[in-house]
Amino acid sequence: MEDSNAKTLPPETGNGSLVFAVNGEKFEVATIDPSTTLLEFLRSHTRFKSVKLGCGEGGCGACVVMLSKYNPVLDQVEDFSVSSCLTLLCSVNDCSITTSEGLGNSKDGFHPIHQRFAGFHASQCGFCTPGMCMSLFSALTKAEKANRSEAPAGFSNLTVSEAEKAIAGNLCRCTGYRPIADACKSFAADVDLEDLGLNSFWRKEDPKEVKLRKLPLYTPNVKVSKYPEILRGRSQSTKIFHFENCSWYTPTTLEELRSLLNSNIIEDDTRIKLVVGNTGMGYYKELESYDRYIDLRYVPELSMIRRNRQGIEIGAAVTISRVIASLKEDDTVNFSSEGNKVFKKIAHHLEKVASGFIRNSASIGGNLVMAQSKYFPSDIVTILLAVGSTVSITTGDKNENLTLEEFLARPPIESRNVLLTVQIPFLEQKRNGNNIRSDSNLVFDTYRAAPRPLGNALPYLNAAFLADLSPDVNGVLINNIQLAFGAYGTKYAIRAKKVEDYLFGKTLSAIVLYEAVKLVKVAVIPEFGTSHAAYRTSLAASFLFQFLSPFINVGSAISGRLSDGFTGSLLEDSSETSNGSSLGQLANSTLLSSAKQEVKSSREYYPVGEPMSKSGAAIQASGEAVYVDDIPSPPNCLHGAFIYSTKPLARVKGVDLQSNKQLTGVSAVVSYKDIPEGGENVGCRTMFGFEPLFADDLTRCAGEPIAFVVAETQKSANLAANLALVNYDTENLDPPILTVEEAVERSSFFEVPPSLNPTQVGDFSKGMDEADHRILSAEIKLPSQHYFYMETQTTLAVPDEDNCMVVYSSIQCAELVHSAIAKCLGIPEHNIRVITRRIGGGFGGKAMRAMLVATACALAAHKLRRPVRIYLNRKTDMVMTGGRHPMKITYSVGFKSNGKVTALHLDILINAGVSADISPAIPSCIIGALKKYNWGALSFDIKVCKTNHSSKSAMRAPGDVQGSFIAEAIIENIASALSMEVDSVRNINLHRFESLKVFFGKSAGEALEYTLTDMWDKLGASSCLVQRKEMVEQFNRISIWRKRGISRVPIVYEVVVRPTPGKVSILWDGSIVVEVGGVELGQGLWTKVKQITAYALSLIGCNGTEDLVEKVRVVQSDTLSLVQGGMTAGSTTSESSCEAVRLCCNILVERLAPLKSKLQEQIGPVNWDFLILQAHDQSVNLAANTYYVPDSNFSRYLNYGVAVSEVEINILTGETKILQSDIIYDSGQSLNPAVDLGQIEGAFVQGIGFFMLEEYLINAEGLTVTDSTWTYKIPTIDTIPMQLNVEVLNSGNHQKRVLSSKASGEPPLLLAVSVHCATNAAIKEARKQLNTWSGINGPDSTFQLSVPAIMPVVKNLCGLDNVERYLESLLHAELIDDGIDS
Repeated sequence: MEDSNAKTLPPETGNGSLVFAVNGEKFEVATIDPSTTLLEFLRSHTRFKSVKLGCGEGGCGACVVMLSKYNPVLDQVEDFSVSSCLTLLCSVNDCSITTSEGLGNSKDGFHPIHQRFAGFHASQCGFCTPGMCMSLFSALTKAEKANRSEAPAGFSNLTVSEAEKAIAGNLCRCTGYRPIADACKSFAADVDLEDLGLNSFWRKEDPKEVKLRKLPLYTPNVKVSKYPEILRGRSQSTKIFHFENCSWYTPTTLEELRSLLNSNIIEDDTRIKLVVGNTGMGYYKELESYDRYIDLRYVPELSMIRRNRQGIEIGAAVTISRVIASLKEDDTVNFSSEGNKVFKKIAHHLEKVASGFIRNSASIGGNLVMAQSKYFPSDIVTILLAVGSTVSITTGDKNENLTLEEFLARPPIESRNVLLTVQIPFLEQKRNGNNIRSDSNLVFDTYRAAPRPLGNALPYLNAAFLADLSPDVNGVLINNIQLAFGAYGTKYAIRAKKVEDYLFGKTLSAIVLYEAVKLVKVAVIPEFGTSHAAYRTSLAASFLFQFLSPFINVGSAISGRLSDGFTGSLLEDSSETSNGSSLGQLANSTLLSSAKQEVKSSREYYPVGEPMSKSGAAIQASGEAVYVDDIPSPPNCLHGAFIYSTKPLARVKGVDLQSNKQLTGVSAVVSYKDIPEGGENVGCRTMFGFEPLFADDLTRCAGEPIAFVVAETQKSANLAANLALVNYDTENLDPPILTVEEAVERSSFFEVPPSLNPTQVGDFSKGMDEADHRILSAEIKLPSQHYFYMETQTTLAVPDEDNCMVVYSSIQCAELVHSAIAKCLGIPEHNIRVITRRIGGGFGGKAMRAMLVATACALAAHKLRRPVRIYLNRKTDMVMTGGRHPMKITYSVGFKSNGKVTALHLDILINAGVSADISPAIPSCIIGALKKYNWGALSFDIKVCKTNHSSKSAMRAPGDVQGSFIAEAIIENIASALSMEVDSVRNINLHRFESLKVFFGKSAGEALEYTLTDMWDKLGASSCLVQRKEMVEQFNRISIWRKRGISRVPIVYEVVVRPTPGKVSILWDGSIVVEVGGVELGQGLWTKVKQITAYALSLIGCNGTEDLVEKVRVVQSDTLSLVQGGMTAGSTTSESSCEAVRLCCNILVERLAPLKSKLQEQIGPVNWDFLILQAHDQSVNLAANTYYVPDSNFSRYLNYGVAVSEVEINILTGETKILQSDIIYDSGQSLNPAVDLGQIEGAFVQGIGFFMLEEYLINAEGLTVTDSTWTYKIPTIDTIPMQLNVEVLNSGNHQKRVLSSKASGEPPLLLAVSVHCATNAAIKEARKQLNTWSGINGPDSTFQLSVPAIMPVVKNLCGLDNVERYLESLLHAELIDDGIDS
């Protein structure tokens, strides 16, 4: 029976098409699924492909665009950045979108942002670059509208600090951020051009006015159409869009909203989605579809901000960015100065929530509703709870006012009920009757401990405290206090009422604070299963201590602010001080200090050796560079997604898609059963054999592909894969092998070929006999690391005539996947063609692991006879692709009393996963890097364990980074055992050339090539190591809650040059086309190849060859055009590709020389273009190809580097700040110093990720659980060294190298261990202090800082109870003093 009280909908005004603009072009869309995101539309229905899908979670910034919309109330256009992967297309009605293509392009001219990103060498793989550009452009646009004094010509109103923070939410895996920051800062009005790093615009010695003139001119608001006239004047009336199965509503009044929610179109089973920014989709991956979408943004009551003497009332649809701006405003009419300071503190904290482009669209109400209904770990809820906020909700026709606590305690709010407003009260001092105590003061502060200081990371714990304090005869009296804690592994933020009750009315003292801290640890207890539970509880104690300790009067026992008592403004943020004992951040308005880059270019082989900008950098910035997923879909193209195993070892009984009614557009499910006759279940080919494409009847690891769903769209394929039900059976199966210990018990190993077994050195037993001291059976464990390239695995497979297949793959080894596809399909290899133009980051993960993706796509295309493409979502990519090799190391070492090692033995168990991949090669890599020190005698037993984990593969510096760390851990342990300075132990164990030859043989080269010891001394001097050590010691004596450490480490890295093909062709107009076996994946391979081509061809001696580099184009890798391409890996593909090209050019020069001599005799000097034209006319063969095979005697060589890093740890939270890193790296005679510098910095920062930040976690079944930007944290601009100084050493001639050059792609990653070692040193100081508080004398017990040294790890070693220990020491001192006094 129909409800007689059901209301009808408001009139359908404006019903019809969505209308919006993209880069000034008008779009009208009549039919669309309302769940379609802006990114999906832009990539599928427009030519604008600069918006990239990096994560689909709003966590990486690759998809950032600028959204402009007209505000009729203010009669102005509002511009702000948004994440297009979360923004729903229907929500951009009447808006204008600007992408990086809209700023400029190669045809109409690049925008200065594009030019400066290219010129400052700020783009490597380039996949993240358009998003970076749009984040910066949005910040520039915002700054131009700010009420500021006019900036100097060529600059913007942006400040340096704002420029850095503009990209705080954008991820980059390649560059290390420093050059990106420089490109951004170059626009800032307050920038000092002298502080900017290496670029292609000016020379270091140029005067400032010359530098300014050479910088691409920036003129605000020129050329870019942000909000075209075609959108102006459109009505803001209620809009209703009806689509095939659902509708989108945009009510413009609260009454319309209520009528809609209570109308007869909203039935009991109607699925409703209330929309503001849709940013919650980034965290909660909703799989269900909705019947009704209701856009809340145009209801005035939900979008207003109202101020009065009671406080601030904020509409639930107001964005977090608007809330921040409002809270920052000074309101002297309604609020006192203390009240304004409270609001500004809240705003300051909110700036650390998410990232700018998320805050611009995420609403405050949405955040609260997620916390209430889905238990989202919200910062906002915790803060508002502490200040006593209230909310208003509408239920039917009624409004209800609730305290925030009441709201949180209710059952999850239903979609028919709407949160209307949030009220933040004006805070005032506690009243005594009707009077406020004249000496009463409000103290308010907020806290969060998170992996990233600037946000874009969920906190381990957040807190907000509000206290009313007044002076008392005996100290500071607590009149009232409110303590809120959240995000620590509980459903909601809580008020610590028992602690509040205890503190109420008490005078602060050490004993009172001590008891309060103990109570807090009882109140703040995470739920079972929460990661780092004890750490989170410890943080609660730390934050309470940090809040109240400044008001304890303990005489001279506490230095700095802690003894200041009740002086100064209590609302002053401790983070604004730089006192050594401060509990806050270092005083720094900017994230990064000016850094030095020293490079030496050589004109001996010009243009080789020039620091040229990376080839294609500008089109990468503008978004014109084409990656695999940018290739337009052919007609009838299907899309694929993997169904992978969630069990480590089980029989697969079946896969069920049929039972789910939500699935539409599914064309097929491909499995091993669909492999054609004559084909094989092969997905990957390595030097050690083949790997299956799909699990057959038995799945052998979590993450193994079981099947491949093919559907009409990528969204449909992903949904089908997510909802697929896999039926497993484990009956009568042996238990899976999930640890290396289990592998040893069951003798489950991969064989290491004799040719790959590393060589042992000396007599271990004899060396141990010579030792004065021994450490026996010490253990080290090292985890895995995700690749986290910005572009996930992607392939497009297109069936061609005559049973052929063209495969476009983002892969580092096209030749190998070519072979694997042919074997899988059972067809000749000449029927397969694999094309790779560029890769959006690889790091080894686009080698073997990319083959499975390409082969599955090709198999589906072959079966269905239709093009099939796939772009893995971030979660599937992280689950399937394995990563770096985890391992367990046990070592015994003997050494002299002076620290000289005499013998070392290692037992290493490598977790290779379920297939061999390249794992049998890892032992030699580990030992190669470990041999950087002279161990006297070196022996080892290394086992490559076969386990039921996903296959581990090569990741940048595979094995080498672990080997280098093992070496440093051993050295650190020796130094600790001897109570020696660790730098001295390192120094005494550095190789001299004689021992280097013993350990490395022919790879050591000639004595003059061994530069490590000179670099060791040089960096010690240039980094002022001795003086800084003294400063660190002084700091640690003064500072209680922050400790510093500094460390210097060396690296020795052996590389192998592999055979590589090359082909050079000269066209009629003198332009040159080059093909090489190596693939461009951001390492600058194409750039170096262009330079060496220009150099080698210029040897013909013609006029017009000075700018020959501009005539060179390097084209995509094509396995049928250039065979034997091999693998782009191991850091040496650039140089071997260059040598292959140089050999081609030599052939061409030899062919052209007779003609040139003849023409010279006839007409005199010959121009290049004329020579080539004549060569074509006279049928000279102007195409040459070679296959460069290095001399086996010189195919291996050593790379050297040294780094000094200084860190500061906060022992209350475990946060580590990298103050400075200095690097010197020997790149031989660099082919391109700018490219090599970028590789050095990028590798170093990726190494920081491994050693300090990137926590790789799996569940009990071996399935990766750190599978998103929410759970896996690569470095960001706020976690890199504040100052990074790099010298690219030009070490002179290395005759056996390619033009005397050396590799730079992987070795510098190992130098990041210096940060870990410096952190270890800082922790030692903290532990010394902890022992002093505890009354423990003598040396500290040996400890090992694990990898990664994340905040919980550091805090744990500094003492989870260090606050209590400190207070106990004070109380003990007071007892002693009282005893003396009595």
